[in-house]
Amino acid sequence: MAEISFAACASHAPGLAGWFDKAPEDDRRQVSAAYQRLHDELVESRTEVLVIIGNDHVANARVYDYPDFTVGLAAEHVGPDQWFQPWLRLDEYRMPGDPEVAGALADGLADTGLTVRAAASNLRFDDNVSVPVSMLRLAETGVRLVPILQNCTVPPLPKERACYGFGRRLGELVRDRLPAGLRVGLLGSGGLSHEPGGPRYLEIDEKFDRWWLDLLADGDHERVLSEATFERMEAAGAGGTAELLSWQVVMGAIGERPCTPLCYVCVPQWRCGVGAVRWELDSTPVGG
Repeated sequence: MAEISFAACASHAPGLAGWFDKAPEDDRRQVSAAYQRLHDELVESRTEVLVIIGNDHVANARVYDYPDFTVGLAAEHVGPDQWFQPWLRLDEYRMPGDPEVAGALADGLADTGLTVRAAASNLRFDDNVSVPVSMLRLAETGVRLVPILQNCTVPPLPKERACYGFGRRLGELVRDRLPAGLRVGLLGSGGLSHEPGGPRYLEIDEKFDRWWLDLLADGDHERVLSEATFERMEAAGAGGTAELLSWQVVMGAIGERPCTPLCYVCVPQWRCGVGAVRWELDSTPVGG
C-alpha cells in the first residue's frame, strides 16, 4: 500500500504573488517562514506525488455544468494560465504530473456520490495551484503533481461533510489502490477569510480566522464539521472563505491528528487572511 507522507494546508491568496511586497515586513517574514518550513518538511518526508486540493475559480467549467471535483490527469502541468499571468506576476512553471496515480484516484473517487471528472488536458491554473507551486518551490522538490480542483462557488456545491467524506475516500484510495511504497503528500490550498469582488472585498474577518485555526489545532473533527459549516464560512466572506472546504478534504483523508498552526497574518493589502497548518503523521489517529 502507498503511504500519506505529508499533510498540510495553506492560503493561496493572489497577494502572495502579485502584491507580496505591499505587506509589512514582519507579515511577509512570517508567511515566508511558514512556507519555507512546509518546503523543508515536504523534502524531508520524501514525498513522491503531491496532491493539491484547491478551488476552481470558475475557470475550468461552465456554471450550468459544474462538477464537484476535477482531477488533472496531464503528464505535465503548466501554469499560471496566460490570462492570470499579469495579475499573479509569476513566471511560467512546468510540473511533472502522474497520469497513472491521477487516473486511479479519479476512478475510485467516482463512487463518492459526488460529480467527479477527469481532465486529460492541462487545467487552467490561477492562484489555486500557482501560489503553492511558487511559495513551496515545488520545482526544487522533485515531486510529481496531481491537482484536484473543487467547486466552492457554484450551487449546489459539496459542503463540509461531503468534502470530509470525499477526503476519507481519497485517503482510502491512497492507502489501498496506489502502488506499494509510494509516498503521497496532501496539500489543501485556499482561504482564509475573504470576499472577492463583494461588498466586503477590503475586509478580513480576523476573529473567524483565528477561531478556525484554534479549532483545527484542537483536533476534534466532529466539532469542526458541526461548527465550521459552509454557512459560517460564507458569513466570514462570501465566495471566498469556503475555499477552506479543501482543508476539510485533507482532514478527512488523514483522520483526527494533532494539527500545528504555522502562521497567521491579517493583511488588508492582500485582501485575505493568510495562514498555514501542518499535521503530524507519526501519531495514531484518534480512534485508530
